[in-house]
Amino acid sequence: RRGMDIPGTSGRCVCAFGAFLSHPLCPSEKFYGTGESFLFLLHPRFKCFRWTGENSFFIKGDLDSFAIGGGSGHFGLWLDETLYLGRSNPCATFSNCSLSEASDFRVLQLEAWTFW
Repeated sequence: RRGMDIPGTSGRCVCAFGAFLSHPLCPSEKFYGTGESFLFLLHPRFKCFRWTGENSFFIKGDLDSFAIGGGSGHFGLWLDETLYLGRSNPCATFSNCSLSEASDFRVLQLEAWTFW
């Protein structure tokens, strides 16, 4: 989950969203993964953004950042190397809306789950 500032403290809203990745994160110059990957929005309303089939820009990352989804110069979800700053934009991979109220956001809480 990733979010914005909490209402009442600075006037910004909290958004909860994330991604399910078909493969573990690893440094790569090229996109990898499968159509089992998706983006989702939990709050303020639930919505799931599945693979459109338009491209295969699922996961890409290096030591400076990682991105999920892409197309037309935008990533569906992007986080910097500190996992503190992020950006979300509509992308062709998942036909998603921006997951955060503003394109750029600060991460307040991050959860990572793995399934064996």
